[in-house]
Amino acid sequence: MNYEDKTALPAHIGFIMDGNGRWATNRGLPRNKGHEAGAAAMQRIVEYCYNIGIKHITFYGFSTENWSRPKTEVNAIMNIITTFLNRMIEKFNSGTGMYRRTNVNFIGDLSVFNPVQKSLMKTISDRSRTIRGDMTLNIAINYGGRAEIVNAVNAFINKNPGKTLSENDISGLIYTAGQPDPDLIIRTAGEMRLSNFLLWQSAYAELYSTQTYWPDFDEKDLDAAIENYLGRTRKFGNISEEK
Repeated sequence: MNYEDKTALPAHIGFIMDGNGRWATNRGLPRNKGHEAGAAAMQRIVEYCYNIGIKHITFYGFSTENWSRPKTEVNAIMNIITTFLNRMIEKFNSGTGMYRRTNVNFIGDLSVFNPVQKSLMKTISDRSRTIRGDMTLNIAINYGGRAEIVNAVNAFINKNPGKTLSENDISGLIYTAGQPDPDLIIRTAGEMRLSNFLLWQSAYAELYSTQTYWPDFDEKDLDAAIENYLGRTRKFGNISEEK
């Protein structure tokens, strides 16, 4: 869809990509096939967001709680992550399309990943910072919202012992510091939970849930979510804006 008024679009959209496993199970496929299809859907949506003018997007790729899944599934997800990172490197090397104008951040505790994965993430992040970004892509990986807040508080205490911190202090120390808070958070597969995603940033985010499983989520689904968002009145607690 062609959005003529770019200023009305959400400045930041968060995506909770749910339903990969159920998508695969419903097709008689192993769950890892759902995660592979989910990675492809993510790439499709990233490119569409860039094309319509969304400035900031955050994808919930892998949570701190996801490690409790069966080892075979976790291993499959780790392999998919490595493949995804390698493909992203190739796209940056090609220097075409959105990858000439996109800054990429990997947010979460990255210390748990293997040396190859960490090297790929660092290469992508470093390379993306050498370009002028028209869009910021955050990939939340081994991410937990509560842990993010705890890390921010501890970072402040370590730098400012004995001082009282403010909301602005925390906002300046979270993973997305300097970016606008999400205006819209989309969750697929009919679920209605934040599931520890961007807890600090989502205080006034508009929430949107769709029954569509993430691998099937496409441009029309995103358009529907944005149209729903554009039809809402955002009050931020101010009743004077009620109609």
